[in-house]
Amino acid sequence: MFRLSDYAYSLPEECIALRPVPRRDRSRLLLLNRQSGKAAHYFFSDLPDLLRSDDLIVINNTKVIPGRLFGKKATGGKVEVLLLDLPAALDKSGEKGLIVCECLVKSAKRPKKGTRLFFHDHLEGEVTGGQNGCYTVAFSFDGDFMGLLHRLGCIPLPPYIRRTSGVPTPEDAKAYQTVYASSEGAVAAPTAGLHFTPELLTTLKERGITLVEITLHVGYGTFLPVRKTDIREHRMHPETYAVSKEAAEAIRAAKTRGSRIVAVGTTCVRTLEFASDETGRIESGSGRCDLFIYPGYRFKVIDGLITNFHLPRSTLLMLVSAFAGRERILNARVRGGKCLMFM
Repeated sequence: MFRLSDYAYSLPEECIALRPVPRRDRSRLLLLNRQSGKAAHYFFSDLPDLLRSDDLIVINNTKVIPGRLFGKKATGGKVEVLLLDLPAALDKSGEKGLIVCECLVKSAKRPKKGTRLFFHDHLEGEVTGGQNGCYTVAFSFDGDFMGLLHRLGCIPLPPYIRRTSGVPTPEDAKAYQTVYASSEGAVAAPTAGLHFTPELLTTLKERGITLVEITLHVGYGTFLPVRKTDIREHRMHPETYAVSKEAAEAIRAAKTRGSRIVAVGTTCVRTLEFASDETGRIESGSGRCDLFIYPGYRFKVIDGLITNFHLPRSTLLMLVSAFAGRERILNARVRGGKCLMFM
């Protein structure tokens, strides 16, 4: 249960969807009962019929930023930079025209401290340090940093989604956002939420189901590879989160009346569990979430989970294994499907 090899399985490339279905809510949904282990197949559009009218759904409203930048070094060599935690960098920024951010840097040779990076006449960077595959880059710029990022950067698609040109298409930039994304800061989408449509959200509300928004800006922590043989030794890279007073009050009220709390995605699970006390009472606030959930964890807040199938040996696979059981997860994987729902 605690060995990294316990979460390994074969994943043929042809089983990885490279493009979304034309209509988001027509993706397949596999419902797994945690108590009985019974599974049933649906479409995501069937979700309103699978929930109770008093359920509360928690969604992550983070919005993916165009955080992938292409530039050159002083030597002329090409360089690619992925900003990892821009919200934290913006919070710490105290000098006009300067932002220091953790990044992944890809170039022919490993960048050294002092390496200068050139992206545009109004945007440059300098590597000021690095460890564990991450680098600290000091960006100097003229004007509005986010404006420059939207002009020069592109959406960072997951590495297993390949494009012939090497960069995402305009269609990707739209498809790789949830329809309710509003708070910029993520370098990856909270993918479980990609299956919702405006029409589906309206139907859920009409059924009396409450939707609550929280924020966790997906960063490197969600995808940082587990390299420890014993998974308990792995440490999560912290990610910025926020739970509003209104969201916390709505969740506490739902818990009091006995309603089920259904999290959309592992990011919501980690945020809710991190922001709650030992009794499951969630508090409003913001900060840095570094909670690593693996089998043996006692869930305090959530009663149900909507998620996707996850890569082998990933912390995401370990989280859903903690919620529904490792064997059930691995068995559900071979049955096929696009999205998973545990109740």
